[in-house]
Amino acid sequence: MLNTNEQRLVEFLLQCHPGQPKTRGTWEVDHQGIPFLLPAIGGITLNVQAGDPAFGWAGDHIEPGVSCTADTMKPFEHPNVGLQIFSCAGNTATVATGEAKGAEGRVLGHHGGSEHVIVDFPRDIKEKLLYSDTIIIRGKGQGLKLTDYPAIALFNLDPALLHTMKIRELEGGVLEVPVTTLVPAVCMGSGIGSAHVAKGDYDIMTSDAETVSEYGIDKIRLGDFVALLDHDNRYGRAYRKGAITIGIVIHSDCLEAGHGPGVTTLMTCASPLIKPVINPAANIADLLGIGTILKG
Repeated sequence: MLNTNEQRLVEFLLQCHPGQPKTRGTWEVDHQGIPFLLPAIGGITLNVQAGDPAFGWAGDHIEPGVSCTADTMKPFEHPNVGLQIFSCAGNTATVATGEAKGAEGRVLGHHGGSEHVIVDFPRDIKEKLLYSDTIIIRGKGQGLKLTDYPAIALFNLDPALLHTMKIRELEGGVLEVPVTTLVPAVCMGSGIGSAHVAKGDYDIMTSDAETVSEYGIDKIRLGDFVALLDHDNRYGRAYRKGAITIGIVIHSDCLEAGHGPGVTTLMTCASPLIKPVINPAANIADLLGIGTILKG
């Protein structure tokens, strides 16, 4: 087992509620200049969950499961900023009110474009939820460190999820991390240049069909762990040759230029101390037994 500082982490109770589906209320234009009007961010999304394809939906930036917010009127202020930063992938979320009271889900990650924390619940639980219901997230993971690998930084990762990721320790201080997809640096788009990665996400651009096919990007599932090649996320999102970042896919493909499946950062290093290895089941749904599990 990887040695961590998890016994010293601070754990918060974070209060939120489902956020209504959002729209800009007008036509948008895709990367080929074609107008579209489709479902987008937010909502209690009944028929999309972790483990489902990130591609093929009649939508744009679709967030699987339940899109949670602390304050609809202040998406980029307190308390939403705290909810985003302290909610980590793998955290337990419990419905505290209403017909679904007591039901548990899991945090997938957070979406910067909407300031939503995305939580996976089974469909039968989502059918019982109201937008006025309260959800409590056990926020734990920010500040997590690998004590034997100081050059590898962790963000947005519940230690319990870390220990399910089937990471292997190799010689030379290298960690082998299972992922479903290797994403070339040239594909990373919206979100590059952010000051830090403890909230929000950034997108895998999918406007070039040849590159999408070459790297199998169109096979990505929601909840996949993916490797972003030559990207250093330690102090923001930036290109650095030889760097590796591991992230989790938290929203669907997009039609707008510069956008695509969104990725919340989990692990990053400036040099190739992370060795990604392909495993089609490297997905939070398969590891935790939630959502749509890959049938082998």
